Amino acid sequence: MTTRGKLLVIGFGPGSFAHITDRAREAIQEADVIIGYNTYVDLIRGLLTDQEIVRTGMTEEVSRAIEAVRQAEMGKKVAVISSGDAGVYGMAGLVYEVLIEQGWTEATGVEVEVIPGISAINSCASLLGAPVMHDACTISLSDHLTPWEVIAKRVEAAGMGDFIVALYNPRSGRRTRQIVETQQILLKYRSAQTPVGLVKSAYRSSQQVILTTLGEMLEHDIGMLTTVIIGNTSTKVYDGKMITPRGYQRKYTLDRAEQPIQMNERLLEKNEPWALHGGDATERLEALKAGVAQVKSTPRSSAELAMDAVSLLVNRGVLETAVVEREAHVQGALFAQPLILEIAVSPGVGNKKLTPKQMATMLEVVGEDGEIEYTPNHYVILRVTTSEPEQVASVLEAAGMIVQPVGSVVQLKACDFCNMEKTDSYPQAEEIMQRFGGLTVPKELKIGFAGCGMACYGSVNEDIAMVYRQGKFDLFLGGKAIGRNAHPAQRVAEGLEPAQLLSAVEQILAEYKAKGYPDERFHKFFKRVGNLVGFHHEDFTAPLVIESICGD
Repeated sequence: MTTRGKLLVIGFGPGSFAHITDRAREAIQEADVIIGYNTYVDLIRGLLTDQEIVRTGMTEEVSRAIEAVRQAEMGKKVAVISSGDAGVYGMAGLVYEVLIEQGWTEATGVEVEVIPGISAINSCASLLGAPVMHDACTISLSDHLTPWEVIAKRVEAAGMGDFIVALYNPRSGRRTRQIVETQQILLKYRSAQTPVGLVKSAYRSSQQVILTTLGEMLEHDIGMLTTVIIGNTSTKVYDGKMITPRGYQRKYTLDRAEQPIQMNERLLEKNEPWALHGGDATERLEALKAGVAQVKSTPRSSAELAMDAVSLLVNRGVLETAVVEREAHVQGALFAQPLILEIAVSPGVGNKKLTPKQMATMLEVVGEDGEIEYTPNHYVILRVTTSEPEQVASVLEAAGMIVQPVGSVVQLKACDFCNMEKTDSYPQAEEIMQRFGGLTVPKELKIGFAGCGMACYGSVNEDIAMVYRQGKFDLFLGGKAIGRNAHPAQRVAEGLEPAQLLSAVEQILAEYKAKGYPDERFHKFFKRVGNLVGFHHEDFTAPLVIESICGD
């Protein structure tokens, strides 16, 4: 009689012996064969005895699963090991898939036991504080097996649903865009100040824990060993810990034992207006649909839409006025939160002189809590705390200043046209500013504009540059103004008429906007595509420097 084999699919947790369950230890001890990824085998080496070891590389999961099934069918006890939990991006599902392909059934096939472990979302959360105290989801950013379009939809849904998000496999040496696009999606739904925890190698000797924000998380090292936990709109930071409130403050007073709502009153509808109660749910749903349809007809802010919908429900008798007033008090602070407006201002396309009135206007707009930063690109960056950003822009424009967004947009960096004495090409500079200034692109892009062949403002070192000569323009692409390997842009065209120049720039920016990767610098994009609207990329060759005999 053939001995029935057994597959032990084991999750051994984050990697420290202290966090391996007793059942996982027993299963490893009783196994005849241990099958796993090289790093995982090394992590549990202290638990191994004389078992046969089958170890493979990172991308050989299928071969491990097939070998595990083969050995189990020979009557052996085979342990397939995964870090974290074997059923969360681990080997459990793949083992079952291989078994199913071979016609396995539980009654007649090898025995299968899946042994749970502590998944990364749990181990990493414990090191950060209590960030996963409410509804959460895990999303793997690896698109080797799942199309990126599907992953992006899941990120979008998590953002819309205000889920706490744990990102697995966030970035590797080749996969760098996914974490960038994920950040951009989530920033549509929550503040850049949303707390984010980055945990690398939790509970291992190389453990690293970083507390940052959604807006700044990409400034830190994130790799395959990092789990990224992104808070929801309620998550707070207190004394270096990420905390997500469960919602007890809605019904309970947390600073004293005696509660204003008695125990027998806590489940009453008036004390839980957000919950579904025993009334006519269909009537409530229809009232809500009607309210949404009515308020959607007029463009409103999110706060206005919410308040309009609530008012309609009150009028229809679905909600009590007292309940709405209490909820409005709780939510009012959220709706009234001021924004931090960040804009770039300058006195003009070629004008570099700020008047006293303009400086006074900037000081007045910024106030005591804002910031003014001068940049080497002839712009002044203003950071203003305001709930009326359009009003701020209007005041600055009324003072004669150009106002532009900052970030991944096009900015024009023009010369001063010899203190505005050589203005033959000035109309083209103004038109470029009007047509392309502030255009959203994959990464901030500067257009350098020189009003004569001297190009004394360093325009030819910018991403796109144009130099006015004898009534026509020379066009340059792919400069790198800063860095150890800084270099001028490549001259791709000479003698362009103004209309030709504007057409070429428009096509170039359209291609970059459509085909550039997120955060991809223009010079890298030009090199990658090789041919940009008919202009061919050539690698920059540094000039050969020969020391003269005289030493001059």
